[in-house]
Amino acid sequence: MLSYQHAYHAGNAADVHKHALLALALDYMARKPKPLTYLETHAGRALYDLAGAEARKTGEAAAGIGRMQGWFAPDHPYARALAAARAQGGASAYPGSPLIARTLLRADDRLVLAERHPQEVAALRDAVPTLEVHDADGPALALSLTPPTPRRGLLLVDPSWEVKSEYAEMPELMAKLRRKWPVGVLMLWYPVLASGAERGMVARLDAMGGEAVRSEVRFPPARPGHGMIGSGLWVANPPWGWAEAAEALAERFRGLEG
Repeated sequence: MLSYQHAYHAGNAADVHKHALLALALDYMARKPKPLTYLETHAGRALYDLAGAEARKTGEAAAGIGRMQGWFAPDHPYARALAAARAQGGASAYPGSPLIARTLLRADDRLVLAERHPQEVAALRDAVPTLEVHDADGPALALSLTPPTPRRGLLLVDPSWEVKSEYAEMPELMAKLRRKWPVGVLMLWYPVLASGAERGMVARLDAMGGEAVRSEVRFPPARPGHGMIGSGLWVANPPWGWAEAAEALAERFRGLEG
């Protein structure tokens, strides 16, 4: 969706859920000496300014990382990525998933990013100039590149969800990717909505079976009438210990509900 820009939502509660668990998965996978591939279908700009007009307009970052940063010790992979973003972009900088991956992975790992919005592509190339950036349809690129080289790796699919057809298309995409890359860690983020629009898609994901884990958290709306009330991650072939870490983070989020 070429109208979507994540700068309005960067650092929100859903980003905390998604990015903390992505960081844990990448950190664990990078402990083994074998190189890996990181693929991302909807990369965004990689580096965001939470003091910028977009973030201040929605207030979502203040209700997200602004409130939740204390949940993470300095040596947590997510906290390390936050520190790296601030070292690069200043005290109000926030890392998107490409920058989290670049921070936690190694020189011999392959990082492949897709983005369609022209402004976001330009900013992405500025933020992570050494990475492989494609101005391309992310799902199509992922299908064309899987199984990747190196074969070991992780794929993040993180659509805007502004196109209603995505709720039907994403389970089909994940099923195709799973067949093509059965050993890959496949991660799909989705919003949990007051309308329940995601529920049919989630049921289809659950029906796929196999080695997969789903993490969902709830949080108060960032502002009155805001439709997103939670965040979900569906992960095929999760790394060891990931499900337990996801549950521990979910317990933190449950503390917000009171």
